[in-house]
Amino acid sequence: MKEILSANQIHDGVRQLADQVKAIYGDQPLTIVAILTGSLVLLADLIRHLEMPLRVALIQATRYRTPDEPDGNPDAHVALLPKLKGRDVLVIDDIFDTGHTLVEMLAQILEYEPASLRSAVLMRKNGRSEVPIQPDIVMFEIPDEFVVGYGLDYEDRFRNLPFVAALEPEDIAAE
Repeated sequence: MKEILSANQIHDGVRQLADQVKAIYGDQPLTIVAILTGSLVLLADLIRHLEMPLRVALIQATRYRTPDEPDGNPDAHVALLPKLKGRDVLVIDDIFDTGHTLVEMLAQILEYEPASLRSAVLMRKNGRSEVPIQPDIVMFEIPDEFVVGYGLDYEDRFRNLPFVAALEPEDIAAE
């Protein structure tokens, strides 16, 4: 594996993200909605740096694949969402790749009529976006490589790595 972001870089990036969140929301109550499963590590680390009144919620994105559409369209599972009407909401995700997942999750959450809705991602892959929006906050730009670690997986492995690494073809072949 080729390390893309070290554990120290990620730690500093999460602290900077928390500072940006504090600058935007101050002491206002905030609901953070984390997109499962990859952003759980980011969520846990981020909320340790925040002191405003917090609500934490989870939303799961899945893709239904068809032969015509190998990547599928993301579908939001919103059963775990609390009441969001009139609340400030920050959606967090581990990575912004094509952007389809974030677009769909934001659209689903908008239906709950939050007072405000913003998004933050730990990483954005260079040159991959296929949607007209971008996250409000991006901590790191990364190359267009398949990455694992810090919540990201390959076939349910590597989520627990404290750093982010690109899988090399020989790493994938070994699995």
